[in-house]
Amino acid sequence: MTVTLRPATGDDLMAVGALHQRSRVATYSSFLPAEALADPTPEAMGRYWVERWQWERDTHRMFVAERAGTLVGFSYLGPDDEDDLVTGLLNAIHLDPAEQGRGVGRALMMDALDAMRARGWQRAALWVLRDNAHARAFYQRGGWTPTGAERVERIGPAPTLQLRYARPL
Repeated sequence: MTVTLRPATGDDLMAVGALHQRSRVATYSSFLPAEALADPTPEAMGRYWVERWQWERDTHRMFVAERAGTLVGFSYLGPDDEDDLVTGLLNAIHLDPAEQGRGVGRALMMDALDAMRARGWQRAALWVLRDNAHARAFYQRGGWTPTGAERVERIGPAPTLQLRYARPL
């Protein structure tokens, strides 16, 4: 079955939150403790996206991927607050765990890069968890390279090291 990409609507955000939580648990459970992934709940993650979208929908872009009418992934991008006005930030690509390796992530990434080019940005950046080897390899195959910048963010009670990647558009 074909995957279709389309702009997200407000009606998608609770499902995006549930998918985001499933993706985090499936992907991060090999290197983060269970208590770090127990919260937020899928409902709380949905409310997070509803709130975030309320404030960012004019400056950010979310696309969802659907297979047979079911949400299977999403991407979220916007301006890079840490850089000048020529860089876009790929804030997220998350997939339903069953979709990994089926081309959905690549389609979402390529679509996001096209959207950044259309906005006139010359460079794309993202942050990825250092311990997420699968995602790091995915982005490297897509032409992203580490910049050397690092930051620590918390996922629940667990501090996580994130690496900054970038690529020209």
